[in-house]
Amino acid sequence: MAQEELQLHEGLEATCWELLQQVTDPEIPVISMVEMGMIHKVRVEADVVHVEVLPTFVGCPALEIMKKNITEKLVEVEGINQVQVAFVYDPAWTSDRIALDARDKLKSFGIAPPPLDFKQGDTWEVACPYCDSPYTKMENLFGPAACRSILYCRHCKNPFEALKPIY
Repeated sequence: MAQEELQLHEGLEATCWELLQQVTDPEIPVISMVEMGMIHKVRVEADVVHVEVLPTFVGCPALEIMKKNITEKLVEVEGINQVQVAFVYDPAWTSDRIALDARDKLKSFGIAPPPLDFKQGDTWEVACPYCDSPYTKMENLFGPAACRSILYCRHCKNPFEALKPIY
């Protein structure tokens, strides 16, 4: 590949990454798929952009919405005529992929972020996203999505969701 063509592809890839910051998680609109650590790779070949996405769970019902939103955003890029989105499961998505600043966005939306560096056998301790109290109780392991649980804060009396730690 000629140096000029390589620079063009690198520039297009950078533009795609910037635009993907605007594609939010369909179920958590305050956080982008990039911030969630779900965008694994972006590669440009000729006029085609290939995007590899790591779903948070196998069988996530929002996959087609994600694909549509990514495609609609990236087709805007001059020089891109086709967008190919592939869902990949190797490497598997883990909750440690969530950007540090995105964890505050989750809390502002009323979702407790998963703990960092969670390992099998660790106790899942969840602080309330509203009052930061550790005095919380699991109400239902299964929340509105497979990646979230429903908890209750015994301090401020609010129900809330928590993203499950995936390691």
